[in-house]
Amino acid sequence: MPRSMTNWLGRLSFVAFALLASLASVQAQEKRPAVYVVPIEGMIDLGLAPFVQRVLDEATLAGAAAVVLEINTFGGRVDAAVQIRDALLNSKVRTVAYVNRRAISAGALIGLAAENLVMAGGGTIGAATPLLMGQSGEAAQPVTEKTVSYVRKEFRATAESRKRPPRLAEAMVDADVAIDGVIEKGKLLTLTTEEALKHKLIDFRADTMESALQQLGLENAELRRQSPNWAEKLVRWLTNPVVSSLLISLGMLGIIVEVWTPGFGVAGGLGMASLALFFWGHWLVQLVGWEELLLALGGVMLLALEILVIPGFGVAGVLGIVAILAGLVLSMVGAGDTSEVVLQAAGRVVFALLAALIASLVLLRFLPRRPFGRQLVLETDLGAGHAHGSAPDSDLRWLGKKGQASSPLRPAGIAEIEGERVDVVSEGDLIEPGQAVEVTRVEGNRIVVRRIPRITTERSDE
Repeated sequence: MPRSMTNWLGRLSFVAFALLASLASVQAQEKRPAVYVVPIEGMIDLGLAPFVQRVLDEATLAGAAAVVLEINTFGGRVDAAVQIRDALLNSKVRTVAYVNRRAISAGALIGLAAENLVMAGGGTIGAATPLLMGQSGEAAQPVTEKTVSYVRKEFRATAESRKRPPRLAEAMVDADVAIDGVIEKGKLLTLTTEEALKHKLIDFRADTMESALQQLGLENAELRRQSPNWAEKLVRWLTNPVVSSLLISLGMLGIIVEVWTPGFGVAGGLGMASLALFFWGHWLVQLVGWEELLLALGGVMLLALEILVIPGFGVAGVLGIVAILAGLVLSMVGAGDTSEVVLQAAGRVVFALLAALIASLVLLRFLPRRPFGRQLVLETDLGAGHAHGSAPDSDLRWLGKKGQASSPLRPAGIAEIEGERVDVVSEGDLIEPGQAVEVTRVEGNRIVVRRIPRITTERSDE
């Protein structure tokens, strides 16, 4: 064979070998296992559960090797932890809880629900007795035995499903559970990393994430760190107890002000928008269903009927407010929540309503005196004359005249003065039909009246 042919064949062989090596390297990269890392830190709230569920679903579809929950939390809502616990137990992808550095209260339940439980050195896990959080600045209050029993069984069932010591899990919740050599009666169980390893609560100790993955057989895994998207962050913000209470107050404030002002304006729009944000956020965290929405919507319809159709404020208005409040309370409690949680939610709603009532009284008393407020309640001095669109020859003649309201003045309506029906506006107060009124001023195209006390009417009749 000629030398040139030999050199050519040698070059082709080298190129083919290089291509095969490159293809093998690409295939090796493609087969590299993926591990999703989810941070569980800060307050465990209802907005965290959808985030964890989304990552589990994405990891399952991507064929990931595992989902690692890196836990460092002092706890939070029990119902939120139960949702995450159920998602972990039902997960089709391998789940690992890496406690770095603490899994306290609700965080302990999440850790126990993972398939593998690993702790970093110097970590702690436990202290999971449920408490009823008070208002801002108030200390947490103990709950009833019924609530403690429910949470204790949740911990035990979770430990049993993952083949971990169930008595250790119960002792984290109930101080009446005593374990010889571990914890005496009257104290809650909190374990350090070494104690948890000694009592076989955890699988092993790993001081770093890399060490944990190596002991799990995932040392070559590609780490894909996850974080909440903007929608999940917004939901967590909307369902924050402080924010949700503020939305309720704004919603009720808008409704109250709208009841005492004519038509449908800024106050009603603000109130409806606030309530819509409240229900939307709680819908996404699976607290609100069609029942709560229909109940609140029915309340809004009753209020609209009261404002636009029925004179005064009576049964329909009261039922509307009660329906809205009931819908709000039910939207703040989830499955498994005890009567104490329901009462706490009701207390938050009542507190928000009282705040709205106080704010509305302040607004209705002082806002009309401000330039912007006078525009909102139709108290702006438009002046008289043709330049202001008024008809002084026909309107000014009513100044000082007396008559009676023919329709509710809220504040706009109709009054009968000297046998004629006249479009009038009250000074801001609700005036019922049949009550005596007096024209106090004419401003632009508006005839402003005030209520005449009954005693004044009697004297004038005499």
